Amino acid sequence: MPKVLISSVASGNVQAYVGPSDIMMMYSVTDVQGLNQISRQVLANGAHALAGMLRAAARDAVRPADAKPAVGLTMFGVTTPAVQQIVARLEPHYECLVFHATGVGGRSMEKLADSGLLAAAIDLTTTEVCDMMMGGVFAADEDRFGAFVRTRIPYVGSVGALDMVNFGPRDTVPERYRNRTFVEHNPQVTLMRTTPEENARMGRWIAERLNAMTGPVRFLLPAGGVSALDAPGQPFHDPQADQALFDAIAQHFHQSAHRHLLRMPHHINSPEFAAAAVDALEAIHPMQRTKRHAAH
Repeated sequence: MPKVLISSVASGNVQAYVGPSDIMMMYSVTDVQGLNQISRQVLANGAHALAGMLRAAARDAVRPADAKPAVGLTMFGVTTPAVQQIVARLEPHYECLVFHATGVGGRSMEKLADSGLLAAAIDLTTTEVCDMMMGGVFAADEDRFGAFVRTRIPYVGSVGALDMVNFGPRDTVPERYRNRTFVEHNPQVTLMRTTPEENARMGRWIAERLNAMTGPVRFLLPAGGVSALDAPGQPFHDPQADQALFDAIAQHFHQSAHRHLLRMPHHINSPEFAAAAVDALEAIHPMQRTKRHAAH
């Protein structure tokens, strides 16, 4: 649905107003109390923009008969190779919608799921949980995974980039973390390695959210590493921290006929792991077989 918001705060940080929605915000320039020569022009521009979007929406309202179902995927820079390989395998059967796991990215994907616009999800990169629990800047909220609990759509998940908390410039890192292991991605982004204790806490929280899902679930644990920085020779390589994460998830995860935990010996960015993720989706949402039956 087209949405235009004209506001005197639109020239600042609008995250609280836009959130995960496609709201177009316009700065009102003058206050919206009363009309003047400036506000009349700004309001007219907003009205014309909305009218144009409504005309286009009416024209494009018919969904093509051959439209592919949409699958949502979460990605971060350090899990990009994994998602690229998965997308390449899925594109013949799905329209792949990739969301950058920056806090609002996860919320955007879940909003689409709640709106009935996703057939399934491969939530490979759940790193927003790190920032939520440790005070990073790309934080999820407490409703992370909630859309999949509510909608029961097929869900494949993993622990991508749970080795890192995201902060701004190095001098913005809270004092309590000063002696931790860091990677300065660039002058504006500082990454902090998560500890075994933090991973255990995250693992329990994630498992409890997965247990609330009553739709088909496959959750994959990549024993070879959870991000590009978590590999032999890389600065976040810490098998002990990873093991604490995997053990906590396994301990609290409730296996059932529809909910399976899958341990993989591979790194998350390996071709083998990408193939396993696609196979997991096929097991709970078999598109090829469905298409063959429909054809007959």
